[in-house]
Amino acid sequence: MSVTSLAQPAAKRPKTRSPEEQTIREELAAVYRIFGTLGMDDLIYTHISARVPGPEHHFLINPFGLMYEEVTASNLVKIDLEGNILEDSGHPINYAGFIIHGAIHEMAPNAHCVIHLHTDSGVAVSCQREGLLDASQFAMFLPGGIAYHDYEGLALDEDEKPRLIADLGDRKAMILRNHGTLTVGETVAEAFFHMYNLERACRVQVLAQAGGQAEVLRIPSAIVDKTRSQKPVGTRFGGYGQVELAAWMRKLDRMGVPFRD
Repeated sequence: MSVTSLAQPAAKRPKTRSPEEQTIREELAAVYRIFGTLGMDDLIYTHISARVPGPEHHFLINPFGLMYEEVTASNLVKIDLEGNILEDSGHPINYAGFIIHGAIHEMAPNAHCVIHLHTDSGVAVSCQREGLLDASQFAMFLPGGIAYHDYEGLALDEDEKPRLIADLGDRKAMILRNHGTLTVGETVAEAFFHMYNLERACRVQVLAQAGGQAEVLRIPSAIVDKTRSQKPVGTRFGGYGQVELAAWMRKLDRMGVPFRD
């Protein structure tokens, strides 16, 4: 994590937003609030970004300096692939977040949403030589398994981008070794559900390893392949993660969380 941030340039005030952009803003703000509620944030660091619908390659990211519990649909910062802030927001962005998320948005065009976290369980598993084990059902909900990217220091160097993308490949989830977790999706809901399952898998693994047994019981490879070919129940009623995210958004509304503001 870095205190280095992009300077706030002169930017235009936002025009009336399309309904499609407003929907993305509300979903993205909701995911920030969900992970904040679950204690999966890290002070003012780590990021969740989403591409804005339309022909321009613009995306939304959290304002640097705000905690997850402060993010709303309206204070998300719109930037381009060069990190230029496109609308008045009153906030800069974190350059380290821009390097990681900008690389994926630029070089993986179907990764419309990118989530990167530093949870205790996720970082703990990222420090283990074998990484994430096929030891729980949560790990089965990660199609294609897990990608890994070796630690290269703070994410401030442009030349790390192609290595990050090459390591991600076509996977939906990646462990940044000695660092944290990352997921991508074609929608905010998809990336959210991948991260929810990845983090639960990491937490269960750490708890199982702390249980005093000599070895964690692994799921046989044939069952792993079979289970990963099966779709979660929720996908029968919408896109991947869609009904799960919608349920959480209703919960936030009931709690009176002003994420839609």
